[in-house]
This record gives sequence, C-alpha cells and structure tokens, in this order.
Amino acid sequence: MLSLTKVDYYYHNELFHFDVSVEQGSITALMGPSGAGKSTLLALVAGFIEPVSGSISVEGRDIVGLDPHRRPFAMLFQEHNLFAHLTVRQNIGLGLHPGLKLSDEQQRKVELAAHQVGVADYLDRLPEQLSGGQRQRVALARCFVQSHPVWLLDEPFSALDPILREEMLSLVAKLAKERDITVLMVTHHISDAKAIASDFIFVANGRVEVAAGVEQLVSSHSNQTLSDFVRAGE
Repeated sequence: MLSLTKVDYYYHNELFHFDVSVEQGSITALMGPSGAGKSTLLALVAGFIEPVSGSISVEGRDIVGLDPHRRPFAMLFQEHNLFAHLTVRQNIGLGLHPGLKLSDEQQRKVELAAHQVGVADYLDRLPEQLSGGQRQRVALARCFVQSHPVWLLDEPFSALDPILREEMLSLVAKLAKERDITVLMVTHHISDAKAIASDFIFVANGRVEVAAGVEQLVSSHSNQTLSDFVRAGE
C-alpha cells in the first residue's frame, strides 16, 4: 500500500534514511525515541517536506512532488486544528469541501460521521463549547469523512487521559476496519501500539531499525535499541 524506497532527507547535516513498507489494511504504529526521525518520516509521507532522493509510493504510484492536498491521505494531529468560528457540522464538512459547498449526500455523510464518533448532538455548537475529548472526536470525524485510503495520525490522542485515549484508539480501530483503511500512527505509548496496531515501525538513529508484527514489540527483542525502548516504556 505505502512504500518508502531508499528515501534520504537531510536536516542540519543529519541524514535520515528510510526503507520500509506499510501493508494494505494494517494499523502500523510508528515509534522511536524523541528526535529519532519518526515525525520526519511522517512529514515526508504527507508531503510537508521532500526527500533529496528515493521514492514514496502508494499502490505503486510515486507521490514525491505532489502537494499534500493531492496525496491520498487523511491526516489527524495532536493539535486538532478545528476552526473556532465554525460549527462542528462545518468543521467536519471541511473534510469534504474546503468551501463548504456540500451536496445533500455530503451533508448526510457529515451527520453519519458525527453519529459514528459520538458528537451528533453537538453539530451546531462551536469548538469552544466542547470538551477536549469531544473536539478530538470532531477532528477524527473530519479525518475519516474523506474517502482517502490511508490515515496519517501524529500522536492525536497523547494529551488525553488514559481512559479517553483508549476509547479514541478503539474508535480508530473500529472505523478503520469497517472501511478497510490503512493507518500509520505515530505514538510514544507502547500500550497504544499493543492495543490496536497490527504492525510497528521502530525508528532510531535516523533510520528504520525494525519493522515487524506488533507481537515482536517486546523488551526481549534482539535489537538492543528497541529492547531498551520497550523496557523504558513498560
């Protein structure tokens, strides 16, 4: 589904090199120490930065050089970026049309998305009238109301309390499974990865050190850097 092949990127003379693939329909946790390169990898995929060499492809199509909005991704970040002057209905609707010129069918999609994430009763409220968890639900609805086959999630729930975070992760897993969505999710929580991920990518020292099924995300792993990372996070 998503492949990075011999991708090189330099930041302040530091080389980041990525060679890895994400399987169709998987939920892949992107993990690693702070500054290791996981956010750089996600930014390269999203198109916020461009590699100096290598290819990034989705379903065999090279997307290097495409603007972010032309890439087949829905994105959700820790800063949910809701527009304060727009209602919940309008914020979700932005996922379908930037000018909010929605057809009746698209309006129904907005209402269905709101219902699926549990904010159907708040469609005409402004973000300031919602709790933090409710705002994240709105951002998630705007993410998945789009028809893109891949979701890029950059620690979207890390600021939430553990119970609410677990609830949101379960919702992501449920919606992704229903729609056969491929998910690439940056997280620093071992528990998050084990809760919903099928696979993980471990980035350290500016490169992919390990890419495997989540059952190998263990402190006894033969890769010492990964082993230490898991032990510290347990």
